[in-house]
Amino acid sequence: MQVFAFGINHRTAPVEIREQASFDPARLEAAVRDARDQGAANETTILSTCNRTEMYCVLEGERPDPALDWFCAYHELAPKEISPYLYRHTDTEAVRHAFRVAAGLDSMVLGEPQILGQMKDAFATAHKAGATGKLLNRLFQHTFAVAKQVRTDTAVGASAVSVAYAAVSLARRIFDDMSSKNVLLIGAGETIELVARHLTEQRVHHMVVANRTVERAQELAQHFGAEAISLGELPLRLAEADIVISSTASQLPILGKGAIEEALRSRRHRPMFMVDLAVPRDIEPQVDELGDVYLYSVDDLQGIIEENVASRRKAAAEAEAIIETQATGFMRWLDSLEAVPTIRRLRESTTAFRESELERARLRLAAGDAADVVLAELARSLTNKITHAPTAALRQAAQDGNPKLLDAARRLFDLPED
Repeated sequence: MQVFAFGINHRTAPVEIREQASFDPARLEAAVRDARDQGAANETTILSTCNRTEMYCVLEGERPDPALDWFCAYHELAPKEISPYLYRHTDTEAVRHAFRVAAGLDSMVLGEPQILGQMKDAFATAHKAGATGKLLNRLFQHTFAVAKQVRTDTAVGASAVSVAYAAVSLARRIFDDMSSKNVLLIGAGETIELVARHLTEQRVHHMVVANRTVERAQELAQHFGAEAISLGELPLRLAEADIVISSTASQLPILGKGAIEEALRSRRHRPMFMVDLAVPRDIEPQVDELGDVYLYSVDDLQGIIEENVASRRKAAAEAEAIIETQATGFMRWLDSLEAVPTIRRLRESTTAFRESELERARLRLAAGDAADVVLAELARSLTNKITHAPTAALRQAAQDGNPKLLDAARRLFDLPED
């Protein structure tokens, strides 16, 4: 059996290629089942995200062609179209790749945590479809354990490396309990969407999304159970916000010092945490002069991010060492499976000897033969039958000048040197 992994990601393929090779999440279970039914591999799991599409397979032989052919046929891609963007990993490299992906070491943002959940979902889908077996089940359980070890034993995912994550991390430093805070998000682009995702992970329950186009705000809000309002409603809702994070494309400030002062009076000067991720700025710099406001700009976060990127890179080296050790351990287990059929046949053979000799012994005892004589004969007969084939093979090895078999026998039976 061979473990084989192949795919494309943000490093090897542009977005237009990744789009063509992605799998619809709603149809992923059917796709995995089709790969199984078409004989693409003995076992398979498909991981498909915005940054990568990969297949993890167990193959009977050493030819990955059926899996690759199925992948191309499913997406109606000519092999020559996709081949320049594909990476292929076999056995140890495939295992190591799975570990690195789950630990966030192969992500666009080093150490990002979302990929582990995505891998768990991918495996669960394949398992439900009946497309996994002993090897992939073991591989993915081991993969999840390695990712957990990496995050526990290293700081690869401990530091903020995006402005969205850094903004939420700063909020966590100021507010012990994020879940009870009211959050106002201004804008509805990718950055605010990422902020909303991080806030949801912190179990923030009440978010309001304000945007110039209310329809876009509603579209974003419904994904996170949030409320959508227009920018015109900001003055009426600002005082409710404990946390304000803004990122729009406006050329002029959206929130001025006067509006914030009025909101603080309505709040009886309960502190407000504000992060302005926009360039040009959405919040007037003079707001920072107010005593009950913690205002951070994107430049304030950049220093934190650069420091944390260096910290993650250092931690990544430690993570790679963990992954190397664990990949070697998994391959030893995989290699040991080759001995299983031989071990099974050996046990079956010796069990047959035992049952045969036991039956003879029972008949002799029933006939009245002395028990000590019967037991002695049973032991002698069992020994002769079990050692007959190895003895003959060892004699032949000696005649043929084959010392390797003789050495193997000493190791196998733990025999002392002559």
